[in-house]
Amino acid sequence: MQPDGPYRYTHMLGGSPVGKAWAAVDGQGRLVTVAVLDATVAATPGWREAFAGTANSLAQAPGGAPFTYADFSAAAPWVAYPAEVGPAPEKLFRALGVDYQPVPSAAAPASGPSQPVSGVPQSVSGPPAPTSGPPESVSGPPQPVSGPPQPVSGGPQSVSGPPQPVPGGHQPVSGAPFPGQSTPTSATPQPQWHGPVSPAPLQLPTSGPVSGAPQGPVSGAPTSPVSGAGGDEFGLDPFTAPVRRIQPSARPKRRTGLWVGVAALALVAAVGAGAAVWALTGDDDPEPPLTAPTGVESSGSVPNPTEVNPGIKPWAQVAPYSPEERALAIAAPSLVFVEAVFTGFVREAKSNVPLSATPVTFKRRCSGFVANPDGHVVTNGQCVQPSAEVARERALYTLGRILIEQKKLSADELDEYVRSKMGATTFTGDQPDEAPATQVFTQFNIARGDLTASPAVPAQLVHVLAADGGNLALLKVAQSDLPTAEVDPAASPVPGAALLLIGYQTGDSDFRAATYTVESKQVQVSSTGKQGTVEVARVNEDLGIYSHGGIAIDDQGRVVGVIDNDRAVNGGANRAVVSVSAVTGLLAEKGVENEIADADRAYRSGLDAFFAGRSGDAIAQFNTVAETSPTNLVAQAYRQNAIDRSRLEQESSDSSNLVPILLAGLGGALVVGLIGAAVLVLRRRSTY
Repeated sequence: MQPDGPYRYTHMLGGSPVGKAWAAVDGQGRLVTVAVLDATVAATPGWREAFAGTANSLAQAPGGAPFTYADFSAAAPWVAYPAEVGPAPEKLFRALGVDYQPVPSAAAPASGPSQPVSGVPQSVSGPPAPTSGPPESVSGPPQPVSGPPQPVSGGPQSVSGPPQPVPGGHQPVSGAPFPGQSTPTSATPQPQWHGPVSPAPLQLPTSGPVSGAPQGPVSGAPTSPVSGAGGDEFGLDPFTAPVRRIQPSARPKRRTGLWVGVAALALVAAVGAGAAVWALTGDDDPEPPLTAPTGVESSGSVPNPTEVNPGIKPWAQVAPYSPEERALAIAAPSLVFVEAVFTGFVREAKSNVPLSATPVTFKRRCSGFVANPDGHVVTNGQCVQPSAEVARERALYTLGRILIEQKKLSADELDEYVRSKMGATTFTGDQPDEAPATQVFTQFNIARGDLTASPAVPAQLVHVLAADGGNLALLKVAQSDLPTAEVDPAASPVPGAALLLIGYQTGDSDFRAATYTVESKQVQVSSTGKQGTVEVARVNEDLGIYSHGGIAIDDQGRVVGVIDNDRAVNGGANRAVVSVSAVTGLLAEKGVENEIADADRAYRSGLDAFFAGRSGDAIAQFNTVAETSPTNLVAQAYRQNAIDRSRLEQESSDSSNLVPILLAGLGGALVVGLIGAAVLVLRRRSTY
């Protein structure tokens, strides 16, 4: 049975103990290969996460297999790859450590001549079988033959040699009832002759009657016996005379010219009818030219998809054309990758003597979102301004790793080294009474760690809320015209509510120079409570360690909370959602309004048109967004999707217009042909 999903599956490519690989076509006519994890396997703890993690790892690895669509939360999780990347589903299953068996190609049919069936024909119940072969003479007195007339298989066969006379009296014709017989008796069928029959010229009988009728169907009416002395005046049998008594009439002359005229007229009618239909169904409103937006390099009329890569494809992370895709598409462009850099010295608390001659630098990474198009960003407070204890612990771990590289400390001693120094050290700036130096950098769309130059954009720390007061921070980025998220000030998620978490995450093992992209996850509110003095909603799943500072949105794409560490559970997973009241309070305290710009309104209008199927309107709106808000690469990706869909719709419309044209042409040809046939019939009748 084919799996469920947004594709038209064509055939299976292979299978494994945990899932199958399929070939399919998406809604835009592109070929994809889909790896589907069996629902029973996905229900086993660990398999769903392993399937999703392995797919993401392969997609992020250099030379790996990037996927275009995926639904890891379905009952049977699946991930779709472009057909041109090769056997990506096979790589995925083998990466999971299971055996994979491709579907073998169908065996070619055996060729060669057909073989005869051995054995002899067997008699079956039912009516007697027809007989064939030369007629046989009948000896003895005339005997009536009962039973209905029997058909003879095949056409009349010529008999080798002349007919033989019948000894005795005349016999009735074979297959016809004898006159006066009332009660039929069963007749025994003659065996069929399977050998070749030697043709011979038909000869006149010398004496005696014919022993049987010619092979062929026999009428059911009784017939009288054949007289041996009968004949015409010449003494010959009229049915065997070699000269025709009725000469056939001569064939009429062929009217080739008339037929040619009818065919030409039918062709003209077909072409004329097709042209008329084409003229009536022609497109009076051609599609506008598809031009690339300003600032996007392209060798053709549309941007190259590889040049427009926002790092997130909403249609691949949730169900395509669903409310979740639209909500994710609205909010995703506002996500910001935040990296804070802290530099200072670890000193002995009593003597202020540095433990290292060189300063110690560590970094913290998290997510944020644009709250105002002029560059105001809301993020996690502990990420950009950790407490003194947290900063000291991170600095000691960084210093311990340096000592391990210098062979002054073993890896097994690192945790003990940090514990022993926590109560006896401080982390300061260049001077004991100075705070460590802090720098904050932001990136949009696809981000890379340890990046301080362009495309990284520096940001200033405006204000921070305490960990118990909301744990939020407000940044001012040195860039404007940014895509903005809309906050719902009245939002208050309750247990059971469905939310969509959005934040940055990476699948790279080396987090320092890793590539970070926007990810999403559908979650459900499990409970509500307080974290410090602020209301929080706790959700059932965690998006990842770098998602704090990210957002939780509703099905309209509005912000209903900010992701934070849940201090009520061990490990502090990012499963707490801080209430939007803390966000609005932070913005109001610094005089920042949460408002969207004209480019954001145009983007939302373009999405409305795209999901309503109005590709032309969507392209026009996305063009405006590309001009006024170039940071919004998601808009350019949807613009490319609208262009592709419009092209497919145009091709489909052209092919559908061909059908009435052909039908009209065939109809015209049929009418002309019927008229010509009627004329021919009337002319032929007039000649008789």
